[in-house]
Amino acid sequence: MMVERIIIYQVLPRLFGNNKPNLVANGTIEENGCGKMSAFTPKVLKEIKKMGFSHVWYTGLLEHATQTVYPDIRPDHPAVVKGKAGSPYAVKDYYDIDPDLADNVPHRMKEFDDLVKRTHKADLKFIMDFVPNHVAREYYSDAKPDSVIDFGATDNTHTTFSANNNFYYLPGQALQLPVTSYQLPINHLPLTIYHYSPYHEFPAKATGNDCFSPHPSCNDWYETVKLNYGIDYLNGGQTHFSPIPDTWKKMTDILLFWAAKKVDGFRCDMAEMVPVEFWEYAIPKVKEKHPNLIFIAEVYNPEQYRNYLHRGHFDYLYDKVGLYDTLRAIVTGNQSASAITSCWQAVGDIQPQMLNFLENHDEQRIASDFFAGHPQKALPALAVSLFMSTNPFMVYFGQEIGERGMDAEGFSGRDGRTTIFDYWKSPVAVAQSHAIAQSHAIAQSHTIAQSPMTTEQKKLQNRYIEWLNLANSNSALREGKFYDLMYLNPHSDVFNPDKQYAFLRSDGKELVLVVANFDAHAKDVSVFLPAHAFSYFGIKNDKLRDSFCNLHVPAHDASIYIF
Repeated sequence: MMVERIIIYQVLPRLFGNNKPNLVANGTIEENGCGKMSAFTPKVLKEIKKMGFSHVWYTGLLEHATQTVYPDIRPDHPAVVKGKAGSPYAVKDYYDIDPDLADNVPHRMKEFDDLVKRTHKADLKFIMDFVPNHVAREYYSDAKPDSVIDFGATDNTHTTFSANNNFYYLPGQALQLPVTSYQLPINHLPLTIYHYSPYHEFPAKATGNDCFSPHPSCNDWYETVKLNYGIDYLNGGQTHFSPIPDTWKKMTDILLFWAAKKVDGFRCDMAEMVPVEFWEYAIPKVKEKHPNLIFIAEVYNPEQYRNYLHRGHFDYLYDKVGLYDTLRAIVTGNQSASAITSCWQAVGDIQPQMLNFLENHDEQRIASDFFAGHPQKALPALAVSLFMSTNPFMVYFGQEIGERGMDAEGFSGRDGRTTIFDYWKSPVAVAQSHAIAQSHAIAQSHTIAQSPMTTEQKKLQNRYIEWLNLANSNSALREGKFYDLMYLNPHSDVFNPDKQYAFLRSDGKELVLVVANFDAHAKDVSVFLPAHAFSYFGIKNDKLRDSFCNLHVPAHDASIYIF
C-alpha cells in the first residue's frame, strides 16, 4: 500500500475567500470584508487536492481578540488588539471559532464541523492551530463546557509565580502599554463600550514573549499574556511539575475537545516556549484516543529538535533555522548552493521528521521586494526543499502564483508579508487594480471568475502542480533514499557548486537526478554519477558504472531527470 507523502497547503481563511473591491488601509470588516469558511466549497477543495496537496492547514480558526464587535460576544479593548482584525495568535476563547469566519455567527461551530466534513470528503486531511504559550490579554471563554474553569479564574494575583496559577503577575504594578498600541478613537465602535478610556490591567500580567515587565514595548507581543506551565522564570527557571500544573490539564482538555471533532492534526505555535514535559504528558493522552493525529511543532532551536521529537512526541518540526534560512540566503545571492549539504547533515537521522517550506504566514513572500523580487527565483529552492527527502512539505497560499505581499494593509504595513492582523485580501501583481486576482487562485474555482490569472501566473502554478504531484506519484521521490552529489562535482567549466545543487533519489527501482540552478542564466551542466551511488541504492545493473549525465538547466529553475 502506497504511503502518501504529506504536502500541506496553508491558508488564511480570513483572506482566502474575500473578493471585496476597493479596500482601504486599516479598514473595518464592513469596509474591507472578510473571507469565510464557506469559501472552501467542494469544488475549491477538489482543486486543492488536484494540485497535489494531502493536508490543508486552516490558519486562525480559533476565536481571537478583534476590534470588531459582535452581539453576545464580549468585546476586546482596541488597545490590546493588533490591527482591526486582530492576530489569530491572540486567542480569546480556546473553545470557540472566530466569528469573522462564519456566515451565520451563532452557528459558527456547525460551519466549522461542516468544513471538516467537506475537507475529508475531498480526500484531504484537516490541520488547525493550537496556541499553547499565550492568550489574548482579555481572554474569556463563553463557549467552554460547563465543567471547565476559565484560565486565571482561581489565580492568586498577589504573587508573581504560583504553580497553581495559569498566569504570571507583577504585583503592585499596572500594565503600561506602548503608545503605538492605541488606535483611539475607534470610530466604528459605540461610545458606550469604552468611552475612549485607557486599557486597565492591575496587577500587570507577564507578556507572551516571556516579557516580565509592566511596560512591554511595541516590539513585544503586548496583546498577549504568558501561560504558566509550572516554570518560575524569575527564580532561575525552577520547575514545579508535580503535582501536574492546572494549565497542563486545561490545555490537554482543549486538545481533546478539538480532536473529538475529527481534525487530523495540530500545528503547535511556538512549541519550544512550552516545556517539553508538558508535551510528554499531553500528546500521548491525546493520541491514546486519537492515534492518527499528527502534531507539528514550531521549534527554532536545533539543540532542542530531538528533545521535542523523542521526548515530546511530536511527529514533525519546522526546518526553518536550517534549510529555509539557507535556501533564502542562496536565492538572494548571499550563500553558496553547496551550503545545502550541511543542512541535511545537521538533521541527519531526523530529516524525515522536518517540515520543509519556502513561505509561511511569518515569513516574507519570495516575490516581495524584501526577498527575491520574483517568484521564478523560488523554483530551484522548491526543487531542493520538495524533492530531497521524504519529509513533509508546505506551501503558503498564493505562493504558487507569485503573491508579492507588498500591500500596506494597515497594522501590518508594507513589509513583504501577507497580513495576519488586518481585513484584506491577498492580491497578486496584475495590471488592473480593480481586477486583482485572489491569492488562492485555484484553477477554475468560483473565486477567480472575475480576475483570471496572467499567463506568467498560470505557468508558475502549473509548475507547482507538476512538481507537487510528482513528489507523490514517483516512488523514488515519495519514499526513496537520498544521495548528495556535491562532493563529487567540484567547481569546473560544466558545474558551479556555488550556483548548482545536484542529488539523486531512488527506491531501488526508479532513479531520479535533480539539478537545481540558482543562477540567473541557463546552464548546460555535466554531473558525475558514481557507481557507488547505484550500489548504495541497491540498483544491480552491470551497465551502471561511473558516468556523466549532461543536461540543460534553465535560469532560476531545476531539471528533474528520471532514469
